[in-house]
Amino acid sequence: MLLSQSLFETMPIMRVFRLSRVSTLRFFAGVCIVAMLSLLVGACAGGNGAEVEDYQEAIYQPEYAVGFEILGADGRQSAVIVTKAPWQGADSLAATRLFVHRGDEPLPANFRGQVLEGEARRIVCMSASHVAMLDALGAVDRVVGVSGINLVCNAKVQARRDSIADVGYDGNIDYERLVSIGADLVLLYGVNGASGMEGKLRELGISFMYVGEYLEESPLGKAEWLVALSEVVGKRTDGKAVFDAIPQRYDHLKAIATTATERPRVMINTPYGDSWVMASTDSYVARLIRDAGGDYIYKENTSRQSLPVSMEQAYQLTSSADVWLNVGQTTSLAELLRLLPKFAGTKPVVSGQVWNTILRATPSGANEYWESASIHPDLVLQDLILIFHPDLLPSAPFTYYKNLQ
Repeated sequence: MLLSQSLFETMPIMRVFRLSRVSTLRFFAGVCIVAMLSLLVGACAGGNGAEVEDYQEAIYQPEYAVGFEILGADGRQSAVIVTKAPWQGADSLAATRLFVHRGDEPLPANFRGQVLEGEARRIVCMSASHVAMLDALGAVDRVVGVSGINLVCNAKVQARRDSIADVGYDGNIDYERLVSIGADLVLLYGVNGASGMEGKLRELGISFMYVGEYLEESPLGKAEWLVALSEVVGKRTDGKAVFDAIPQRYDHLKAIATTATERPRVMINTPYGDSWVMASTDSYVARLIRDAGGDYIYKENTSRQSLPVSMEQAYQLTSSADVWLNVGQTTSLAELLRLLPKFAGTKPVVSGQVWNTILRATPSGANEYWESASIHPDLVLQDLILIFHPDLLPSAPFTYYKNLQ
């Protein structure tokens, strides 16, 4: 209708009356066809002129996380979750978007991302950390598939493991099973590039969302991804409430650590393959050490990524440290020294201050630290304070760390 009105307004009126009867009929037929096509295209595109540019209003702007934001449009219930850095080294062009479509609102005509209708009720988690996030939101019952059921610690998942599909690993995914369980959302992560599952999921019409909490350097930034997942399960208010309590507990513990009179020097890691990598001074682990009242020993790396050091330098650093953390997969000092016999005389080994995140690990390879520590930075901080300054929290329990004997 708007199109035909526009045509009449731009055509001289005398010209209309001079048209022959046939020409007039042809003219009106053409106008009707164009108008009908315009309406049809508008309907297919979402109607009501909805554009993706309308979704620029910040529904949730993270305070600590840098990898996501949730956008909305004035007067609409639907939302767009933007994952800014889906994988390590990703630039702004790699950002992915998931449109959470609610009610009978129109889809943006020019939206090029994924679309989730309503809220996710059947979710596949490609990382155990996704399971922990959903559990914190009271939505772990929506998990219908995981990548490696034996690598999941969550008791609720294990209690119904017979009804949860193990879909395999990136590069060896059982897509037939993935389809059979009726998943409406797959939570992905990327390492050095896009997940290899992307193309097949698009082909199958299964929506996906990247969860990049592991890329956050801020301990509280990792936990804030809870809010992103709360949006897809329709628990936005709950998600904010769950997260808001975490910085309060973290800051309380951090304040306790500031009362310590000494700061022990802290070494981290063991060789992985042929490389012994050390985190930067602004990394997740360095921040936790600092907030717990420790002194991260390797100050040369001020970049935004971990860097390798030589075995000789690693030995010198360890010899100068008071505490040694995160020693790979080892579960005892004997096992550690079989791998690194030269380190037997280093200060942390001699004083018995070697600690690893294996307190809640299982024989099958599952480890609670890798599953839930990202959403419980307060508990990780508490463990580190107990290691560095045990007198400050005399009655607190350990959650993740264990002293190697």
